[in-house]
Amino acid sequence: MASKDKPSSAKRVAVVGAGVSGLAAAYKLKSHGLNVMVFEAEGRAGGKLSSISKDGLVWDEGANTMTESEMEVRCLIDDLGIREKQQFPISQNKRYIARNGVPVLIPSNPITLIKSNILSAQSKLQIILEPFLWKKSDSTKVSDANANESVGGFFQRHFGKEVVDYLIDPFVAGTSAGDPESLSMRYSFPELWDLEKRFGSIISGAIKSKLSAKNEKRGETKGSTEKKRGSFSFIGGMQTLTDALCTKLGKDELKLKSKVLSLAYNHEGSEDWSLSCTSNHDKHSQDFSFDAVIMTAPLCSVKEMKMTKGRNLFPLNFLPEISYLPLSVIITTFKKENVKRPLEGFGVLIPSKEQKNGLRTLGTLFSSMMFPDRAPNDLYLYTTFLGGSRNRELAIASTDELKQIVTSDLRQLLGVEGEPTFLNHFFWSKAFPLYGHNYGSVLEGIEKMENSLPGFFYAGNNSSTQICDWGLIFYSLVSWLKGWPVLLIVNLGSFDISFYYSSKRAK
Repeated sequence: MASKDKPSSAKRVAVVGAGVSGLAAAYKLKSHGLNVMVFEAEGRAGGKLSSISKDGLVWDEGANTMTESEMEVRCLIDDLGIREKQQFPISQNKRYIARNGVPVLIPSNPITLIKSNILSAQSKLQIILEPFLWKKSDSTKVSDANANESVGGFFQRHFGKEVVDYLIDPFVAGTSAGDPESLSMRYSFPELWDLEKRFGSIISGAIKSKLSAKNEKRGETKGSTEKKRGSFSFIGGMQTLTDALCTKLGKDELKLKSKVLSLAYNHEGSEDWSLSCTSNHDKHSQDFSFDAVIMTAPLCSVKEMKMTKGRNLFPLNFLPEISYLPLSVIITTFKKENVKRPLEGFGVLIPSKEQKNGLRTLGTLFSSMMFPDRAPNDLYLYTTFLGGSRNRELAIASTDELKQIVTSDLRQLLGVEGEPTFLNHFFWSKAFPLYGHNYGSVLEGIEKMENSLPGFFYAGNNSSTQICDWGLIFYSLVSWLKGWPVLLIVNLGSFDISFYYSSKRAK
């Protein structure tokens, strides 16, 4: 671990972007004694964490939950003093998908999967035989030829098309707003992709990895706390996390409504980087000097900035274009007496094949069923998502049109009657980056940018990705030169999210 003792001559670090990635990085660096300043173009910090309280209702317009996946997350929550605000959903293991127009409970273990009617007998047999059909010794099936394979192609090889249609398709739509054929397996599910390379069989690899993790746990000290599992939020919503980070940073270190116009690297003095920004209330640009820069803004925003190295312009035309998926979030409430088939649990996801049965949304979270304090006792609060790669045009539809679509889907799924008593519509024009088949060129571009610009580090939702639970997890490795801390931080997605960060020593 890097020392927390404050150095005699503190380094100055600029963090561009006040989403979770930027705020977590700035907080961690400040705790190590570095001077940090966070620049955010918008008038609020938090990125895709946005919690609203109104008339007894509490809802999130972005991320709804997160997971406590690493020791560092527990430490962060404790350091911020928000442990007592942590909220775990009621019956969060009850999750549904729609099949033949009705919600079906997703089996929580292999035994219930075999007993359920969610898949055909042929698909169940293919799952049972997967460890035997995909042995590591069969190198012809596990080869580099699959390096550019889609998520759909990967899971169809191992488990069949029905699994893709009714489990994988709604899962990726509900976590990344994407579809199985557009997403790259290598960059969307890197751990599963690696399991195939190591073990051949996904099921065998997962079992062996789990056993190995248990053996490692036995070697831990007895005083270590047990990791809490499952998704959670906070009293008042997910923005509690970023609000706490902002409080720890302080007003002087957080510059809102400050758009970065240019960055210049000049290795001539103690502070190598110059940053120029402008604010809404002051059209004149301001200049600052730093030792290093952490960039957490989307690549499309980075490409708009003027970058210079020495006295020469450093063009960023080698960075490829990123496709972003749009998403609309619809918040509705209904009188409990008008919901004839309420479901206890986390929510329901909609496979794309269910569009033939009249269902057009991506999925709905049962927000007040998870967290009863989010709505008055006589109301159910729902959070519904529309758009993504499945229906881009639907994401930008009018509020009235989306109201009718959401009400129609909830009527079919939950038996709601009448109109919602409350409705809120929020639109994310760039909810998720699309981790497509050419995503390797994006990572190569980021690596080239970092290698060419000493003291410049990119983090955020374009570095790499791994999907887990109901969340899109955006991992970002920010390394530091000459023994500075190494931070692993995350830009959080819009449904269910998890993140962690650690402090190590650079080699």
